[in-house]
Amino acid sequence: MNARHYFPLVLLLLAPLAWASCPPHLEGEYRRLHSTESVDLCQHFEGRLLLVVNTASHCGFTRQFEGLEAVHQRYQDKGLAVVGFSSNDFNQEADSEAEAASVCYENFGVTFTMLAPTAVTGDQANPLFRELAVQSEPPGWNFNKYLLSPDGSVLAHFDSRVEPDSETVMTKIETWLNAQDD
Repeated sequence: MNARHYFPLVLLLLAPLAWASCPPHLEGEYRRLHSTESVDLCQHFEGRLLLVVNTASHCGFTRQFEGLEAVHQRYQDKGLAVVGFSSNDFNQEADSEAEAASVCYENFGVTFTMLAPTAVTGDQANPLFRELAVQSEPPGWNFNKYLLSPDGSVLAHFDSRVEPDSETVMTKIETWLNAQDD
């Protein structure tokens, strides 16, 4: 048997190793907001620092989309990804995904990944937010922000009142990113 015959076997054996680094709570696909396209968090954001936020388009904190976009623009090429989880858990999401998408994309110019409405609290919470509640605390309102290391560990939790582009959040992001450069 020559090397060409071993190649498929090697790929088969190495495939589980590629997924071994992805924590279970980041596995799975989530549909993009107002789209049929899905995002696999493990594949799409592998090795990146994540800023995960639960959002709602009719909340008093909705203006934080601007700050989230600023953080995304500033750090996307340095290893950070911002991921927004649309949710109606606090009864402040738009009635339709089209309206929620309009608020995000047209009103605030969001270019970071926004996902279709999903539960982020209680027994119905998606697997990521169930784990965030275990490692930190569940969102008490819209626009809670969680900074996750590439291994899925919560590095910091910022409640709704903390602006995403505040010195507090930026310092935490930069501290982690700078530590990776060392």
